[in-house]
Amino acid sequence: MAATIYQVAALAGVSPATVSRVLNGGSVSPAYADRVREAAATLDFRPNRTARSLRRRSSQVIALIIPDIENPFFTALARGVEDRAEAAGLSVVLCNTDEQQVKEARYLDVAMSEHMSGVVLAPASAATDLDELLARRTPVVIVDRSSRYDVDTVLMDNENGGRRATAILYEQGFTRVACITGPRDVQTAAERAAGWREVFTGRNRRVNPDNYIRYSDYRVDGGRAAMADLLSMRHAPDAVFVANNLMSVGAFQHLLEVGRRPPAVGLASLGDLPFHTWEAEGVTVLPWPARRLGLQAAELLLARINGDDSPARLVVTDSTSADDGPATTVAHLPAQG
Repeated sequence: MAATIYQVAALAGVSPATVSRVLNGGSVSPAYADRVREAAATLDFRPNRTARSLRRRSSQVIALIIPDIENPFFTALARGVEDRAEAAGLSVVLCNTDEQQVKEARYLDVAMSEHMSGVVLAPASAATDLDELLARRTPVVIVDRSSRYDVDTVLMDNENGGRRATAILYEQGFTRVACITGPRDVQTAAERAAGWREVFTGRNRRVNPDNYIRYSDYRVDGGRAAMADLLSMRHAPDAVFVANNLMSVGAFQHLLEVGRRPPAVGLASLGDLPFHTWEAEGVTVLPWPARRLGLQAAELLLARINGDDSPARLVVTDSTSADDGPATTVAHLPAQG
């Protein structure tokens, strides 16, 4: 009887996914690669090319479905996915949902109809439906926002990012720091606002934090409108934490328009400002390593495509380290009841 990949993995002392990566030219340490090749030779293992073709789907293409390609954060994330996929011999089809569930559903249908190898998805909403895709055993990795599904997920430490940005403004001497965050029903917006709220309530115990938060649309115009609204308050904030880069651009635009550019009003942006020609002196910018998020998501997807059947994993990426640095936390997700 022919040897199986599981027997090779057992003899080599590695996982079946590692055996698959070695045999398919994936990234594996030289020591592990040598052990796998030696075990395969000992067992006279010959890969089942037909099964490999089915597992990879015949297309050799993966889908990357994101909410907003105009946002440089998602552009950098896409670059990370594409770099890793290209190194593994896969092509990437980029799909932009504009945060619309209908568009997202259409792209998921395309991924199924074209028998794509897998999908990396930043969900448009909490109602994202992956039932049919998962029923077909198509590998899926969720990125940037979590979902209700028991699949691999790669997230940023959003709450800590909001906490850090707000604390920096207080350390600069500002006394009442407001928050502009994304839509109420978007997880990243809620988590970043939670970090802000923790610091705000610790510094302003007699002030209702709900009066100093504005929910917007993660777009430039939304940031501009939210900043105008905050500054119109009777007891206006003297600084504002903005929960993404595009809204930060809009908020900064409004400060320039009314002659209150930082540090007249403090401003902290979560994520690099996308328009580098602007003179944004005085703006606190916390880099948000989106490319690393994409690399990690693609790495998990490739492992699934190559046969990894371990429990779903949650990777939480440390926003304080370099864009190509390691993740802070890797854990198995609990089974869904």
